[in-house]
Amino acid sequence: MAQAAFEEVVEDFEFLEDWEDRYRMVIELGKALDPLPEALKVPATKVEGCASQVWLHMTPEDGVFHFQGESDAMIVSGLIAVLHKLYDGLPMSEIASVDAKAELGRLGLNEHLSAQRSNGLRAMIERIQSQG
Repeated sequence: MAQAAFEEVVEDFEFLEDWEDRYRMVIELGKALDPLPEALKVPATKVEGCASQVWLHMTPEDGVFHFQGESDAMIVSGLIAVLHKLYDGLPMSEIASVDAKAELGRLGLNEHLSAQRSNGLRAMIERIQSQG
C-alpha cells in the first residue's frame, strides 16, 4: 500500500470525472512544490530521457528517503509532485520495492500521458529507485 499522501491523490482522482480536471489537479500539485534552488540544477541532478528539463535532488537522511524536484513543464512538475507523494519519507529500504507502475496505474496516468511524458516519468522513477 502506498503512503497516505499518495492515497489522498488517488481518492481525489476518483472524485474527478474528466481528464481535464485531473490534469488541472496534477498541475496544481506541481505548482505547490517548493522550487528547487538554482545551485541544485546541475548535470548530476538532471534526469535524462525527459522531453522537458527535469532535476531531482535526492537526500537520504537517517535511512529515510527525501527528494526535491523541478521541471520547466507544468505537467511534469505535477508528475514530480505525484512521485514526491509516493516516495518521499519512505525508509530507504522500501524505495526499490515500490511498484510505481501499478501505483500510478491507479490514477490512470498510463493511458493519458503522451509517449514522451511516459518515457520521462519512467526515467524519473528509475532515478528514484536507483537510490533504494
